This record gives sequence, structure tokens and C-alpha cells, in this order.
Amino acid sequence: MLTTPTLFSEIIKTIRDFKLETISDERKVVLQPLIDFIQSKVSNQQPIRINFICTHNSRRSHMSQVWAQTLAYHFNIKDVSCYSAGTEATALFPMVAETLQNSGFKIKAISKNENPVYSIKYADNEHPIIGFSKTLDSDFNPKSQFAAIMTCDSANEACPFVSGAEIRIPITYKDPKAYDNTAQQTEKYKERSLQIATELFFVFSQIKF
Repeated sequence: MLTTPTLFSEIIKTIRDFKLETISDERKVVLQPLIDFIQSKVSNQQPIRINFICTHNSRRSHMSQVWAQTLAYHFNIKDVSCYSAGTEATALFPMVAETLQNSGFKIKAISKNENPVYSIKYADNEHPIIGFSKTLDSDFNPKSQFAAIMTCDSANEACPFVSGAEIRIPITYKDPKAYDNTAQQTEKYKERSLQIATELFFVFSQIKF
């Protein structure tokens, strides 16, 4: 298994603390279609496009996009482009940026308006991920030949069909928004980010070259 040593050291420390044993057999069944999609693309030497979709594109979909892009790089899986979108656009919630920063990402606000734009870097020599809230039809998102990953129940129910997607896969997570402005906010956002990251680590670790 090839890994790339140039991730920021703090991200590598975070990855080393992942607890794969927390992923249940039932959850692995949920993740399997995404593994199969990526494996098919790798085996056929085709580009891999994954779009993580949530209602507001503010929390879970961004965490998923950032960790998926980072872990694809970590496992040296080439030609992977990860995206995120919502059924409506709001803003990337600041606690998401703070949570990712605490995991070792270098984050900079490029613009500070109602829907701020963030540069999110995981390695010195790689393009930053551009994080902001957007809808499915945004020019930032792919129009065809992608996997649509539904990261929240409401988006999963609201979007029974995702235009242009090759496959639609529900991999849903509980919304940390429930803990906003509480004493548990920081802990719960970290918990959700690590759950997403750990599961995506498992997904990419299964890919064979």
C-alpha cells in the first residue's frame, strides 16, 4: 500500500489516531458501494469524481469533501476530484473550518461575505480545496460521470434523482448542528469530522492497484 508522506504532519497525527474498529459491519455494507465505484474507476484508469451532497452544503458535505480529497492523496490514488453541494446554498459553517484546522489543515478565508470562501490546504505542493456553500448546479460541480454521496437524510429524501450522477449512494451522518451554541459544540463537531474521516480512510484503504 503506497502512501504519500507529504501531508501536513498534524494531519498525519490525526490519521494515526483513527480507530477503524469503530466502523461496524453494518456500516461497512453502507460504504461498500462507494468502494466499488472507486475501484471500478481505478481498474479502468478513469477519472474519479465524487460529489458529497447535503441540504445546505454547510457542514457534513464539506467535511466529507475535504477528508475524501485528502485521503485519496494519502493513499496515492490518482485523478480523484472531490466536490460538495447542497439542495440550497447557505454558508460553510465557521465551526467546520475550525474543526478541520484543529485536525491539521491550513485554512484561510479568501473572502468574507455572507457565503465566505475558504482555501483549505492539506499538503504544501497540492492545490487547496476551495470551500464555500453551493448548489448542485454550480459551475464548481461536475455535470456528469460522478458519484453522488448523500450525506444527510433530508437531502437523501429531497433528491431521489441527481442529474448527471452515475450512481447515487446514501452515506448519511448525524448533523452536529444540533449542538451549536452549546458546551458540547467543539466536541461534537470533532466527533463527526473524525467519524467521516475514519470511514473514508477505510474506503480508500480498500482500493487495489
